[in-house]
Amino acid sequence: MDSAEEGRPQGSETRARADTAGGSDFLQLDPDQAPPGRRTEWLTARIRAAIADGTLPLGSRLPPSRVLAAELGVTRGLVTEAYQRLADAGQVQGSGRAGTRVVAAPLPPAAPMRPPAAKDASGASPAGTAGTAGPFGPGAGGALVDALRAVPCRIDLSPGVPDLTAFPRTAWLRAERHVLAGLTPADFGYGDPQGAPALRAAVCGWLARNRGIRADPGEVVIVAGVAQALGLVAHVLRGRGLRRIAVEDPGSLGARQQLEYGRLETVPVPVDEGGLDTAALRASGARAVLLTPAHQFPTGVVLDGERRRELLGWAAAGGLVVEDDYDAEHRYDRAPVPALRALLPEGVCHAGSVSKLLAPALRLGWLLVPPRMLDEVVAAKRYADLGNPVLAQLVLARLMDSGELERHLRFVRRRHRRRRDAMLRAIAAHLTGARVHGAAAGLHLVVTFDGADFEDTALAAAALALGVKAHPLSWHRIRPGAPGLVLGYAAGPPGELAEGVALLGRALSRLR
Repeated sequence: MDSAEEGRPQGSETRARADTAGGSDFLQLDPDQAPPGRRTEWLTARIRAAIADGTLPLGSRLPPSRVLAAELGVTRGLVTEAYQRLADAGQVQGSGRAGTRVVAAPLPPAAPMRPPAAKDASGASPAGTAGTAGPFGPGAGGALVDALRAVPCRIDLSPGVPDLTAFPRTAWLRAERHVLAGLTPADFGYGDPQGAPALRAAVCGWLARNRGIRADPGEVVIVAGVAQALGLVAHVLRGRGLRRIAVEDPGSLGARQQLEYGRLETVPVPVDEGGLDTAALRASGARAVLLTPAHQFPTGVVLDGERRRELLGWAAAGGLVVEDDYDAEHRYDRAPVPALRALLPEGVCHAGSVSKLLAPALRLGWLLVPPRMLDEVVAAKRYADLGNPVLAQLVLARLMDSGELERHLRFVRRRHRRRRDAMLRAIAAHLTGARVHGAAAGLHLVVTFDGADFEDTALAAAALALGVKAHPLSWHRIRPGAPGLVLGYAAGPPGELAEGVALLGRALSRLR
């Protein structure tokens, strides 16, 4: 993260002073104010605060690490580590000889939130009781995740977000320049609602290499993420007279809400250590089911071999499987699991996206449906939005075809593994009695507290009051179950994850 300021010719001194502070004058730092043994945290916090309040505006350059270290009288490694922590958080970026610059400002710390006390029949608040607050309260409504996302906090452990600081900006820009250089004016017109042929072909190659699915580009529909894929499937199923669809319990709250918005009744089917209970699925009478077989959300279990055979038999007899393959590429301690679509194309809708691999903001994904449904899905996509933006599709196709996306996957897989390990160590140290689920793959963990006498929404509210976001497991349940939390680890650096879990431990101690 170092800069090449030293050796700058005297003639450029005025220009250098215009965009960087030098040495001991930098933020008026006094290392004697640093707590003993915590100088790195002190320096990181001082720079982060200066970015937040605008003292260091976007684009400003930090002093070279060796210069700042010499003038503060500390080791260069201490300054380098502080810069690296800021880079891991996406606030600064090193650019070789151009130095280290501020690229993003953090959210301001959340104001402390005290959960409102529960009240008895007289309206008084009994001592020692605490209710839930904000997005965890009874008036939060259906958009629970959106409500929580809007609340500022210091440490965000929400699931479903990859390491956004790792987005391959250089590779994306290089691919975009390559694509733009080859486009004709006609290419900027309306595209194919089914998706750009180049991306549909690239998706087929990606799925063949990474998920064992053999498909033709004509079978692929490009969508705005798995959320839109579920909406399109729901629309088509409703048009065919289907009114109910089975879902995993626990399962994704967002996916369930998407189906219900599409006017389908969701029927809960239990999930255990073997995945979806296929006997319960048969007993439900549902003719379609949504599930996450490669890495069940949120528990992380894999649909076992016997259940897979039973599910495919159910589908071959007329049922429809909707396979949400939301994060199957992210695995660490186990072999890959074949996609159901690879085993029974005529009975499985397969949905995936790059939201967990690149960034949710791209809104790019794919949907493969049985041939009998293809025309209806393409028509629904046409009338929904006339198709995804073509330029972004072509850039993604270039990343897939060039091998850049595989290289990025290898990089973030290593990074996510380190962050997962950091969270596991923190849980062992601070969440006494918690059981961890789903650590072998994905971007999140589930912790449950068997026999606990508190509600997980109360724990999540207490954590938010300390500046930490997490999803209560009950959000993703339809039927009652053990309290727990769903904790994302991909988006935060290890030190931040450890601090967040320590604060969860503090919140937990207040409830017990």
